[in-house]
Amino acid sequence: MHGLADDLRGHGAVGARDGGRRAAAPCPPPATGAWRDGDPVGGRRFAAFGPFSTESRAELPGIRIAYESWGELNAARDNAVLVLHALTGDSHVRGAAGAGHPTVGWWEDITGPGAPLDTDRWFVIAPNMLGGCQGSTGPASVAPDGYEWASRFPYLTIRDQVAAQVRLADALGIDSWAAVIGGSMGGMHALEWAVAHPERVRRLAVLSSPPVTTADQIALNTVQLETIRMDPRFQGGEYYDLGDGEGPHRGLALARRMALLNYRSPIELNQRFQRSWQSDVSPLGHGGRFAVESYLDFHGNKFTRRFDANSYITLVEAMNSHDVGRGRGGVEEALRAVTATTLVLGIDSDRLFPVDGQQRIARSIPDVIGGEAVVLASDFGHDGFLIETDAVGANLRRLLDS
Repeated sequence: MHGLADDLRGHGAVGARDGGRRAAAPCPPPATGAWRDGDPVGGRRFAAFGPFSTESRAELPGIRIAYESWGELNAARDNAVLVLHALTGDSHVRGAAGAGHPTVGWWEDITGPGAPLDTDRWFVIAPNMLGGCQGSTGPASVAPDGYEWASRFPYLTIRDQVAAQVRLADALGIDSWAAVIGGSMGGMHALEWAVAHPERVRRLAVLSSPPVTTADQIALNTVQLETIRMDPRFQGGEYYDLGDGEGPHRGLALARRMALLNYRSPIELNQRFQRSWQSDVSPLGHGGRFAVESYLDFHGNKFTRRFDANSYITLVEAMNSHDVGRGRGGVEEALRAVTATTLVLGIDSDRLFPVDGQQRIARSIPDVIGGEAVVLASDFGHDGFLIETDAVGANLRRLLDS
């Protein structure tokens, strides 16, 4: 949810120092960190489609899906692997940071020649989800009237987002995926693919993702959304004409800081920071700061430069909609429809989507590798599926070789 690699790998840096306080940023954040038409394209490709109807019967006159790909589709068109990103990830699974891509690929060690997702063997496709802000149609996109969709953008569900991905697969001529792989929110999409379109998914990987978004998880999400809406500069979602530093970056940064507490484990934060100070100025009434405070500020403020507040709300609300058993006779009944050979993987320290959710998934899908969920031991919490690349990669190889 989170999922860009520089956020995960920069463990040594917890922010700039200035007498115990965060140093001023070199320039104020933009009103939106969304990719906009006219920005460098980078490795993105685009697929445009006609009218799109949502589950709630809202209509978009047309949608666009941004995606990236690696490897080559073979003549039989049977080697395509769909990789689905987490909440604040995007299509940039692999590749350097540069024009159009502010960060390196978020699964760089997993994808590439000779890697677990071996691009000499597999044609790997990663779309930016509908409602996102990195090239696919979302609230920051321009509507037919020439203004951003902003607050007019419709409510989306996980099923709506998968419906858009189905259109992309059809446009690319991919009738059946060799594998559909997703972590966190992307795992919700992967699970929905396998339940709603079993004939199109031969292998499935669900990583650190639940069968339903629970009341506890919805509660955690709701508080984050309210921090954005309560920012006076959010202006009901109508902020795109504001100048740099005038947008809802404070609310968005605070939401990100709150989310990070769910993505990492108490073990990691306590061992990494303990009660250390950010500088030699004491935080005990003398104006200094604890190092963990600076860490949260650093990542919250950085996030506002690559994400959009309205998209964050849209995607979190879609995540809240997740219930693979809705209208299908319940979770267990729905999962019994999955025909794919499946890897279900969780992290033992995950406090966002605890392993009991992965275990529930594994108990009901008929063909699960090893007959049960793989539970990795990691101090990194939910983000372990992005960080523990050796262990995750080994299990993905096992799935793809099945």
